[in-house]
Amino acid sequence: MSEGHVAFEYEAKNVSPETLATLGEGHIAYVKQIRSEDVPDLFPEAPKIAPGLKLFALHAADGTPIMLTDSREAAVANAWSNELQAVSVH
Repeated sequence: MSEGHVAFEYEAKNVSPETLATLGEGHIAYVKQIRSEDVPDLFPEAPKIAPGLKLFALHAADGTPIMLTDSREAAVANAWSNELQAVSVH
């Protein structure tokens, strides 16, 4: 690990949640795998979806849900089409 990387990790631990939420705003989106049972909480307008499905949600840097799909590739493609850099969250 380089010193710059270690310094960034140290500094990130001291960043407030509010500041962290605005990092990458308008430039970064994240892809997160979710279960269909989580859809109503994240996307209240979505139609009812069968339980037990593995889905992918694209979120803005601040956590705002953008879109829901059944493939990670489609979520990343949507980010790119909106000029956002997609990152994965585990």
